[in-house]
Amino acid sequence: MKALTGNRLVDGEVVFWRNGQWAERFADADLFADDDPAAEAAEAHAKNQPTVIVEPYLIDLVQSDGLWAPLSYRERIRALGPTNLNHGKQAEGGAAIEALLHAHGAARSTGRIDLIKRK
Repeated sequence: MKALTGNRLVDGEVVFWRNGQWAERFADADLFADDDPAAEAAEAHAKNQPTVIVEPYLIDLVQSDGLWAPLSYRERIRALGPTNLNHGKQAEGGAAIEALLHAHGAARSTGRIDLIKRK
């Protein structure tokens, strides 16, 4: 599974693609199958929004506590907010946050690797 992420240009907030718009919570993100052409279409659409979003890319997901979470540690931190447990999105709690906190995997997302290679 994959999700589309990027940073909102006006404030740098990490955002996730949901139904043609950007949502601030990973739990709200649209999830795409690995071979879903809709994922590439969403990424292409997002890349055509240079005044809204910065460097959108697809991230790999893994199951955690029955929910989905980013595979890479970097992407889990981006989804949770600051690593201080009393701040950021993780301070809100809930099942989606618990799944993010308990996810395992340290691999880089293939979308991020592709982004690094392009530079």
